[in-house]
Amino acid sequence: MARNLTASRRVDTAAARRGLSFSFIGEAFGELRRVTWPTREETFRLTLMVIAVSAAVGVFLGLVDMGFGRLFDIILET
Repeated sequence: MARNLTASRRVDTAAARRGLSFSFIGEAFGELRRVTWPTREETFRLTLMVIAVSAAVGVFLGLVDMGFGRLFDIILET
């Protein structure tokens, strides 16, 4: 595929100024002020739920792993 060598590779000055602008930091703080943060009780409840689901998945995967380990032991012994 041929490249157009006459095309300018210079960046527009307005685009460069926008890229170097740090106004996005102020905008990010503005957005964070509008966020509806969860209450302490809701955060605690959801954290316990995440821990419980993680433990349940861990136990399930551990049992599946033990089952496959025993299955492979049976297969490889014969």
